[in-house]
Amino acid sequence: MSNARDNAAKGWNKEAAFLIHQATERYYHTLLLVRTLYSPKTHNLNRLRSQTEALEPRLREVWPSSTKFERRCYELLRAVYVKARYSRHYRITAEELDWIGSRVELLRGLVEELPDAAE
Repeated sequence: MSNARDNAAKGWNKEAAFLIHQATERYYHTLLLVRTLYSPKTHNLNRLRSQTEALEPRLREVWPSSTKFERRCYELLRAVYVKARYSRHYRITAEELDWIGSRVELLRGLVEELPDAAE
């Protein structure tokens, strides 16, 4: 996340968003590997999210969707893996990036405090 913060500070929001996506993937993959000894070879956050939330329902609090802003931010993160690299139309604001970063920090904290083995 520190590289993402550095990129955001330079105004490189697309690069920062891509790095945040990578961190999000890693946290989801970590939980899957620890709990199931398997993690799918995917960058699809919707798939990773649904699999990890099924294992640990507390992760559902990471991505609220009660406002248009919250839904838009998650969609920006979900789409960044392809669109930030290949679409010149992808845009993300500093405010959206900050919110997404704070949610990924929450995800990191939850993953770190979870028990290591499924019960």
